[in-house]
Amino acid sequence: MELRQLEYFVAVAEEGGFARAAERCGVVQSAVSQQVRRLEREWGVPLFARSTRRVRLSGAGERLLPEARAVLAAARRTRQVAADVAGGSDGVLRLGGVQGPGGRLFGVLHELAERAPGLRVTLRRLPPAERLAAVRAGELDAAFVRALDAAPGLELLPVWSDPLYVALPSRHPLAEGPGLTLARLTAAGLPLRLAPREDNPPFHDLITGALRAAGAQRPLLGPPFTTLQETLTAVGGAGEPSWTVFYEVNGLPSLPRVAVRPLPGPEVVTSLAVRPGPPGPALRELLLVTTAREGADPSGQIRGPAGELGARAHAS
Repeated sequence: MELRQLEYFVAVAEEGGFARAAERCGVVQSAVSQQVRRLEREWGVPLFARSTRRVRLSGAGERLLPEARAVLAAARRTRQVAADVAGGSDGVLRLGGVQGPGGRLFGVLHELAERAPGLRVTLRRLPPAERLAAVRAGELDAAFVRALDAAPGLELLPVWSDPLYVALPSRHPLAEGPGLTLARLTAAGLPLRLAPREDNPPFHDLITGALRAAGAQRPLLGPPFTTLQETLTAVGGAGEPSWTVFYEVNGLPSLPRVAVRPLPGPEVVTSLAVRPGPPGPALRELLLVTTAREGADPSGQIRGPAGELGARAHAS
């Protein structure tokens, strides 16, 4: 059975004859007659009662006509969906997500929904390495990532950046005055609570590299960073003074005996990891949203690798 056979069947039924059906379909009458007979042979039932004066539906034809119309309507819907998918206004975008300050990821998704309301986004939260592996394998169309200088086999496109913040005991002299810098923290000899490098190598390297640039050849490391809540509680505790560094995710924390201060210097950049080459329609719509935020090329083309640095409280 072919769709054109159904189209001819429906046309003959609605036009009341083969000649008018052929004119409607833009083919010769013999083509319509031939295809309808093939359909009758395939189904094993006569669809029309034919006479020299008129053509009318048989009982089988009356029963099958609504089904044929439904199939053709479904085919038209499928063509339209395919066209919408090709144009980027429909389809599914499989995306790896991260948390971001002020709901930045959801802000991007909101802009995408306004631009392409028919596009459905499936969001998966995976560890960074798994997120990148899923993009490489084609299981994700793209993934937001942090704390990367490079991702072999992928392109990194910057989307937004965030400042870093320092948390230290509110009773410490550095917490009182303005102009807190890594150089002043290094000179004060405060141990840094930083996650082990194996937990997040890029962020660890970002912070230790910045400390070396500030004059600390061997940064003084204290107990490891665990979670933001636990680490800030320890920073404000009664033990040896220490400090940590993080960036905002769900608002800046406020704990007793802990001072949170902005840190001038390196920023945390969140990028979109994608496979090289022309983007698919759904990904193109996302790129149009994200590049507009960065003032980049609005064509949605992937221009080349872009570095990214940062972490979410030591865990991106």
